Amino acid sequence: MKISGFTIIRNATIYDFPIIESISSVLPLVDEFIVVMGDSQDNTADLVKSINSPKLKIINTEWDTKTFNADGNIYAQQTDLALKACTGDWCIYIQADEVLHENGYAAIRNACTQYLNDSRVEGFVFKYVHFYGNYDHYIDALHFAYPKEVRIVRNLPETHSWKDAQSFRSITDFDGISYGKKEGTRKLNCLQIDAYMYHYGWSRDPRKIGKKIVEQKTMHDGTVAEHFKTELYEYGNLSYFPLFKGQHPKFMEPRIKNMDWGDVLQYTGAPTSNMRKKFKLKYRIINFIENRILGGRTLGGFKNYKLIGKA
Repeated sequence: MKISGFTIIRNATIYDFPIIESISSVLPLVDEFIVVMGDSQDNTADLVKSINSPKLKIINTEWDTKTFNADGNIYAQQTDLALKACTGDWCIYIQADEVLHENGYAAIRNACTQYLNDSRVEGFVFKYVHFYGNYDHYIDALHFAYPKEVRIVRNLPETHSWKDAQSFRSITDFDGISYGKKEGTRKLNCLQIDAYMYHYGWSRDPRKIGKKIVEQKTMHDGTVAEHFKTELYEYGNLSYFPLFKGQHPKFMEPRIKNMDWGDVLQYTGAPTSNMRKKFKLKYRIINFIENRILGGRTLGGFKNYKLIGKA
C-alpha cells in the first residue's frame, strides 16, 4: 500500500498560512507529498523547501485566473493538479490552513490498510475543530463551520476537486474547467474516521487575514471586498466563543508559543457583522440541540459526501 499527501499553497507569509506545520503533520503517514506551489510574492518557496524532506515533490504553477475566475474554481483546479500527480493508493488532502492531529495517525493507517481492497469505500471523512481569533477559542456553531469533511480519497481517475476545493466528487467525462457543476457528478461513498483536522483559517494574524479575505472574494465573484482592506482585521468579541480545552497538534506548538497579536484582540463589545447571525436566538437554539442533545449531529445542512459507516 502506498499513501500520498497533497496540498496547494501561494503567498504563505503574506496571508499567514501555517504551511510548514500543515505539511509536517501529514508527512509521517505518507510515502510522498505533492505540493502545487503557485506564483507567490513572498518566501513561500523557501518555507516549503525548509521542511527538507525527500518525500516532498514540488510542482510550480501560475494561477490562470482568467479561465478560472469565479466560485473559487482556481483553488479546485490547483488542487486537482496536485491530486492527479499523486501515485498512492490513497491520497490525503490538507489545506494550507489545516493541521492534522497526530492522535489520529493510528486510525488513519488502520483504515487505509483495512479498506484498501474494498472498492465500496472511496474516501474517509475527518472531524473538525475550527479556531477563531486566536488559538484558545473555537466556533461551536455547526451550521457556520462544517463539522466533518472528506480528507482522504481513493486514487481514482474520476475523482476530482470540487467547487472551491473544500471537497471532492466523482466526475465522469470531466472537461477540466467546470469544477462547480453538479450535473454528471456524484458524491463519494465515505467512512467516518476517528481523526481530527484542526482548521486555523480564522485564527490568523489580524494584520494579514484581511488581505486573504480580499483575495478569496476576488477569486469567488470577481469583486474586491474594500471594507476588508484594513491594516487590522476585527474579529469582534471573542468571549462569545467557547474556550478550547484540548491539545493542539504537536507541530503547532512553536507557532502558538510565538503568537504576537494577543494584545489587539477584543473581549468586549458585539460580534463582527459576518458572525452576528450565529448569535440570533434561532441559531442559538439549533446550536444547543446539535451540540448538547444530538452529540454533534447537524439538523440538515449540506454535506458533500455520502456517509456509509464508520471506519
